Amino acid sequence: MKYLKNFVVIIATFFIVIILISIGSVMSKFEPGSGRIDKDSILTMELNGVILDSKRFVSNLHKYSKKDKIKGILIRINSPGGAVGPSQEIYSEIKRVRDEIKKPIVVSCASVAASGAYYAAVGADQIIANPGSMLGSIGVIMEFANLENLYQWAKVQRYVIKSGPYKDAGSEFRKMTPEEKELFQNMINEVFAQFKQAVSKGRKLSMDVVDKYADGRVFTGQTAVKLGFADQLGSYRDALRVIGELSGLGADPKTFSPPKKRPDVFDFLAESKFGKKDIEGAIENILHTKYSGIPMYLMPGALGNSYK
Repeated sequence: MKYLKNFVVIIATFFIVIILISIGSVMSKFEPGSGRIDKDSILTMELNGVILDSKRFVSNLHKYSKKDKIKGILIRINSPGGAVGPSQEIYSEIKRVRDEIKKPIVVSCASVAASGAYYAAVGADQIIANPGSMLGSIGVIMEFANLENLYQWAKVQRYVIKSGPYKDAGSEFRKMTPEEKELFQNMINEVFAQFKQAVSKGRKLSMDVVDKYADGRVFTGQTAVKLGFADQLGSYRDALRVIGELSGLGADPKTFSPPKKRPDVFDFLAESKFGKKDIEGAIENILHTKYSGIPMYLMPGALGNSYK
């Protein structure tokens, strides 16, 4: 009888925990006040850190830009860039809002708006930067790690069974062949051309001008304005005034920001599991393998910074 009672208690406790986790997961999907905009407003959004996933940013921009009371969008950028695909997705959605919904968009550059973040910014009507903001870095980078000697030292042998000659291209356990280098270089050249085309079109600059400065260099905000890669110098308040006037709401418009998502219970549990992510992160930082093999629109030296 005693064992049966303990068993019942254990089962009941288990189900209570499952119910609590489920409730937390469901509640995390509800954002308080989302969608409620009382007066004509400017939608304010932030693009921070290394861009690896565009889903939430694009979703919020798509959702709120269509609201009747949203008359313009102000995007505050503090990012050194990131992966090619997500950067292009953000650019495309910004451009879509301008072209299809016909609402003005202004970008305000904080410390840095470089490479993939700058790619996204050129989709806006205007780019406003502080004199010392870091912009530009028009280019593509793809890093690989050759750990062949490390594997030999550790007496570890790696084997691959593959369906084609390029299926393991970029593997970290051997040197890259000339043919593989050519393959990746052609890929880099293609997405580089896409970047330059977006800058030329968005900034209304000739391709000759873009080509001259599309060598990975970073501009200060002051130089960017001088060369035509940004529109004017100014702070976030200045950018708010500009978007207010463009949208017809005046120099001091009311603003609306998308509510932040509550942390998911499952995310919390995953993050806290035996410190696994901390260990993996430390190894990635030491070997610089975190973004290995991923084509990046990323500012030089940005892999060592979090920009959070």
